[in-house]
Amino acid sequence: MLCIVTAAACSKADKSTSSEQTVSMNEAVMSDTEKEQLTKENNTEETITEEDTKEETSIEAADTTDNNAAVKPAYSDREGVELDHSWQYAGNAVITTGNAVYYKSSSERKGITVAVNAGHGTVGGTTVKTFCHPDGSPKTTGGTTASGSTMAVAVSSGMTFNDGVAESRVTLRMAEILRDGLLDNGYDVLMLRDSDDVARTVIANNAADCHIALHWDGDNLSYDKGCFYIAVPDGIKDMEPVASHWQEHDALGEELIAGLSNNGAKINGQGSMKIDLTQTSYSTIPSVDIELGNQCSDHNDSRLETLRDGLIEGIRRYFE
Repeated sequence: MLCIVTAAACSKADKSTSSEQTVSMNEAVMSDTEKEQLTKENNTEETITEEDTKEETSIEAADTTDNNAAVKPAYSDREGVELDHSWQYAGNAVITTGNAVYYKSSSERKGITVAVNAGHGTVGGTTVKTFCHPDGSPKTTGGTTASGSTMAVAVSSGMTFNDGVAESRVTLRMAEILRDGLLDNGYDVLMLRDSDDVARTVIANNAADCHIALHWDGDNLSYDKGCFYIAVPDGIKDMEPVASHWQEHDALGEELIAGLSNNGAKINGQGSMKIDLTQTSYSTIPSVDIELGNQCSDHNDSRLETLRDGLIEGIRRYFE
């Protein structure tokens, strides 16, 4: 899914690239292109249609003014971080119980906190909905949540690997391995799914310097297609807070892919696909959904450790 005020989180602004330079996976030449067009979004959840938006909800579209505080709260090691209802976009949160957990590095601390988000795994997350965008506007791309919908399930259930293991179990194990590696390298870590679940993106915005969500793609292919990140589509780049942060999101994604590639991970095409995600629609810090393979991928600890090394290199590249 921070007590240090650091310029590091802003150091990559001049390295951000435009989306025109980011090659979408939909433009890459690859086999089974048609099968992959709904990649990532092809989870076990039913497609949400506009009819779902007729359900009763007390949520109102949020103020999209980007007023994320420059000075963030101070947390002690292993302190629980709960949702503060005064935070921007907290009013849109529908899962407000539980807490994230803040871990402080005991190594030479870099003054950077990484929010690690183990995808899926929230009890009851599929039964409640939130606005796809903070201003209440409809989604611009389709998938698990249909294009044109204004509301989506808070947390989808994810897919199942070919060996029967739930994606949510693997993402949590990946998060634990990544957490330990980051701590060893001087990064503090905000574990957004450590034991309980809360409004992940809102907490990350207010307690971390970047937000990395870990996923594997449910695409029904018969081979491991490799890693890619979800890039920001053109259709939401004028909407706040996306307009102020999309270049940071894509720059972080590019560095994560570079780090993974340098450590021997297979990369899918050019390494990105443009999808309108609720996560990045609410993010006011560099934020990326990284897909680390699909249901055919190996997910033993040795494989996850290789992915860890690539992700840590990507994070280092982004903040250096």
